Parts: sequence; C-alpha cells; structure tokens
Amino acid sequence: MNRVRSVLAGHSWRHWAAWLEEPVSVAPLAAFRLVFGAVMLFSTLRFWALGWIEDHYIGVPFTFKYYGFEWVQVLPPGWMYALHAAMALGALGVMLGLLYRFSALLFFLSFTYTELIDLAYYLNHYYFVSLASFLLIWVPANRRCSIDAWLWPGVYGKEAPRWTVLVFKLQLAIVYIYAGLAKINTDWLIHALPLRIWVPANDKLPLIGPLFSWKATPYLFSWIGMLYDTLIVFFLAWPRTRLLAYLTVIVFHTLTGLMFQIGVFPIVMIGATWIYFSPAFHERLIGGIERAAPIPFLAAGPLRAKPAPRALGMMLVLFFAFQLVFPWRYLAYPGNVFWTEEGYRFSWRVMLMEKAGTATFYVTDRKTGRKGVVDNSEFLKPHQEKQMAMQPDMILQFAHFLARHYEKQGVHDPLVQVEAYVTLNARPSRLLIDPEVDLAQVEDGWKPKKWILPYEDESL
Repeated sequence: MNRVRSVLAGHSWRHWAAWLEEPVSVAPLAAFRLVFGAVMLFSTLRFWALGWIEDHYIGVPFTFKYYGFEWVQVLPPGWMYALHAAMALGALGVMLGLLYRFSALLFFLSFTYTELIDLAYYLNHYYFVSLASFLLIWVPANRRCSIDAWLWPGVYGKEAPRWTVLVFKLQLAIVYIYAGLAKINTDWLIHALPLRIWVPANDKLPLIGPLFSWKATPYLFSWIGMLYDTLIVFFLAWPRTRLLAYLTVIVFHTLTGLMFQIGVFPIVMIGATWIYFSPAFHERLIGGIERAAPIPFLAAGPLRAKPAPRALGMMLVLFFAFQLVFPWRYLAYPGNVFWTEEGYRFSWRVMLMEKAGTATFYVTDRKTGRKGVVDNSEFLKPHQEKQMAMQPDMILQFAHFLARHYEKQGVHDPLVQVEAYVTLNARPSRLLIDPEVDLAQVEDGWKPKKWILPYEDESL
C-alpha cells in the first residue's frame, strides 16, 4: 500500500511539474515588465525631484534599523544620489528590456538597499516592489518587446514556462488575500475603525465628497474593503468576471489614492493586476507596441520554454513558503498585535489602524544621579520621531542610541527610561512602555517584549 501511495505521489508531482513547465505566451511577462519598469522609473525620478533623497538620508544623525540589517547604513551624499541614479537606470533598463537581467538585478539591489536604510519609512508597497523586482530577475520577461530581443535575435521568443507567469499571480494573490484576512478583526468590521476617523476627513473630495459624511459610509467601506482584498484575485482569475473585477481594481485604488498619501502604489497595483488577463489580451497589447515601435522585432522565434534549474525551483518554493508563513508569526506573541506591533510588519496589514504617540526620554547619570530630558528633535526628523513614538522596537533602538551618545558626552553608565503615551484608533492614550525599565539594558530579539505594557480593551 505504501508503495502504491509513493508511486501515485510521484506521478502527481511529475504531473504538476510538467504543467508548470508547459510553454505559454510570454506576452503577459513582457507587459508586466513594461508597466513595472515605467512606474518604478517615474517613482524614482519623483522621489528625487521632491527632494526626498536629501530629506530622508543626508545629514540625518540617526536611522532606525531592521532587525538583522543593522549593517545597512546611509552612504555619503554623493553615493546616495549615485544609488538613486542606479535605481533609475535599473528601472529604465527593465522597462526597455535593455540588458534586462542586469537591469532587474540593479534595480532590486539599489531599491532594497535604500529601503533598508531606515525602518521609519517602511511601507507595505515598498516591500511588494522589492519582492516583484526580485522575481523579475529570474524570468525571461525580455523575450518580447525589448531592446535585447532586437539586438540579440537569440533572446527573442514567444513562449516561456507557465511558472514564470504564475509566480507574479501568486505574489499578487498573497498581497491581496493576506490584506483581506488582516481586516477580519473587531475594530475594522464592527467599529469601522480607523475608517470612521479617516472617511469624514475626505468629505471635500469632488463629486463623492458628500457621501463621505454619511455615518454608514465607514462601515460600508470597511466591509467592502475586506471582501475586495480577500476575493478580488479569484474574480480576476475567472474570465467571466475579470473585466468587472478589473473595473473595481481601478475604482478601489483610485479612491484610496485620492484619500490617502500613498504615492504610486495605486498605479503599481492597477498595472500589476494586468497579469491576470488572458494571453490573447497581452498578445494584442504587446503585438501593437511591437508594430508601432521604431525598431524592428522578429516576427517569429524558436521555442524558448526551457525547464527551470532545480536550484531555482527550490529557491522559489522557499521564497513563497516564507511569505505564506511569516505573516502568521504574530500568533506566537501575547497581546494585541496593533498595540505591540510584534509580527505586524511584512504581513500585508495595510492601513489597519490610526495610531499616534509621544515619547519623552529621560537619561540619568548613575554615578551622580543627575537626570535630564531628551530633545528628540535634536537627533530625529519629524517623520522619524512620529513613527518612533508609537513603535516599541524603534523606541528601544533610540534608547540605545541615546545611551551611546550621552556616554560619549561624559554621562556615566546612562540609564534611559521613556514615558510613551500612545492612542490607538482614537481611544484614550495610555502608556506603551514600562517607564521603570532601563531600556539601555534591554536587548532586542525575537522573544516577546515583556517591557511593553498590555493593552486591556475588550472592544479589540
């Protein structure tokens, strides 16, 4: 019996492996490459033009680090501009399909390094961009509508293995479904928080503004948002509902783009979800671009769907296994994840709370007993201070920085304490951190942070 099961399992695995390697149209990959590269080029140039390179990274006394990535540091001013120039060139190369593999790698490394410099600027869509650009490195998205295919005819091909398209569909499915599942909580669905705070503030929008003043609107938006995120990829995947589903994608992301300052993320998602459209749709799109292009592309090409190396297959399995499991790590921690934020990041919890706080640090000289209050603005930009005041791991990092700084100033064995008052979803503010704990003696790690005070609220 065991032998029969083993044979059946082996047959099933070979069947699925063969299905994943079947040749399909490469046009969806080419379209994704064009859209992603164009949006990333625009985003990088916009970031530069708005002066955010200097504002975020130049002359900043302190930056917050991701755990395990403390080695990622701000580069000298000239190198920070060079890093963003490399990012723009990488995005341009991806869009044009010029030296494609190198361009994809260049963009992934430069973008990800930049985003790892300061935890204070973490956004879910930055995480998505890093993941998507990493996947682009491994797929032949330059076989159609690319300068590579024009310069080197051997690159050209109309087909690619099925898995090269599926990885992007799966990546988008993880983003949407996990964002939807995260919305299944009491505050979001029962109390319509934080939308009950945010929606009325947008009642001046043209045409739809008056709708936002209705009391029922935040509740309606909360449920629609949860259902949209959880189910949209299924409707995009089904041909009969695809067009209507895509119209909701446009409406949903346009609305969120108008309501919130979230940069180019709506454009990224509106363009990325094209990957769910049929090969025929992408063939018409890419074929039209090739016919209109000022450079000639080959009219046909050899079969280019080669089996993926076993090492690449294993890497992709681990890549997606990590994404499927890592967002659930919050279950290993006590308390409310919105309060402690242990396991909050990298789990597609998109705009789920309204949180604000103030953090007052006290530094005491253990030898003399002298105690002073820290002026946070002496070391932090306004955005950094705002984010730090409500996130325990950032408070701890800043406390360690203060201990090192004041020790260099002559303070003997500094004791660092904090009074951090935080409000969550418009509830009365309360202490986040035990004010008696010397944070200079606390080390960060994966274990639960017992120095975070519990949030006891039955409504959460």
